[in-house]
Amino acid sequence: MTAPELAHRRASVQHGPLATLRSRPVVLGVLGLVVLGVAIVAGIALGTVTVAPADTLGILTHRLLGWPVAQTWPATSETIVMELRVPRVLTAMLVGLGLAVAGVTFQGLLRNPLADPYVLGTASGAALGAAIAVLIPMQFALLGLGLVNVFAFIGAIVAVVLVHQIAGGGGRSTLTSLLLTGYAVGSLLAAGLALAMYLSGSQLRQIFFYLLGSLAGADWQSLVIGLPVIVVGSLLIMLRSRSLNGLLLGDETARHLGVDVRRERAILLGLASLVTAAAVALAGLIGFVGLVVPHVVRLLVGPNARLVLPLSAIFGGAFLIVADLGARIPGELPVGIITAVIGAPVFVLLLRRYRTGYQL
Repeated sequence: MTAPELAHRRASVQHGPLATLRSRPVVLGVLGLVVLGVAIVAGIALGTVTVAPADTLGILTHRLLGWPVAQTWPATSETIVMELRVPRVLTAMLVGLGLAVAGVTFQGLLRNPLADPYVLGTASGAALGAAIAVLIPMQFALLGLGLVNVFAFIGAIVAVVLVHQIAGGGGRSTLTSLLLTGYAVGSLLAAGLALAMYLSGSQLRQIFFYLLGSLAGADWQSLVIGLPVIVVGSLLIMLRSRSLNGLLLGDETARHLGVDVRRERAILLGLASLVTAAAVALAGLIGFVGLVVPHVVRLLVGPNARLVLPLSAIFGGAFLIVADLGARIPGELPVGIITAVIGAPVFVLLLRRYRTGYQL
């Protein structure tokens, strides 16, 4: 692209719709909530058995809000909506929210636009934990969660703790050592996962299904357990958005702004890792949500974490609801396939914008 073309593009961005959104982020927030609401209703109404949108809204207002609504729907529709689809859609929203917030946090802390929620070995740890759970001959539930979910959460946490300790204790470690240690620990755990898959025999399909991500097992019990971890962790991250903005500018600049770099980095890394671990325990490994959604939001509102974090949460939840709807309408595909099909082309387009000299 020539210099005049690049100048024309930048001028069009500065005076176009993006400029309007950057100057009025509340408009984007309201738009995001509308999109999220529409996605929730569509996710509950549509599926292999379609429930009319009017009946869906009637069931929700009657069961959740207690409003006196004339029942025009069969009892089977109410069972499908309340017992199967509502917990699944809310779990998708929760997982998408958590992955998007964690992605913003890791990208800001590591000052790496390619960082995702799994950068510190969380994915490999969760996958190995789930594979070990599949190989265990007996099954049991803990607090309503199956053995695969529990072991995946434990594996993710153990992986992050190992990375922090080997790299120098989280807050005392450098960004480079964290990234390299995360890669090394992730590779070691991936080798363990390969061994577990080799030994799994007929259970290999179950491990693959977890690796590609799925919300088919979502229910009210797992939602109630995962909800406080992801929501509280995400809110605590948002309350530290000022520190994240400072760290994004570099350690020295952050210190001049009054940020305790070691403490804040350790806290934010811990919170983002906890949110990621809870998300993968609920739904398996779902890619591109924590990578693409923050980039798109920054394109719309700029790099300010006070805006990027809540908006990414809203659009991350809506994105995963839509992706899960696309995964279950044709049958029961792993949702990670759908997020990759949608997210990979979007990410390529964003990379092309970087190459042409446009900065988010």
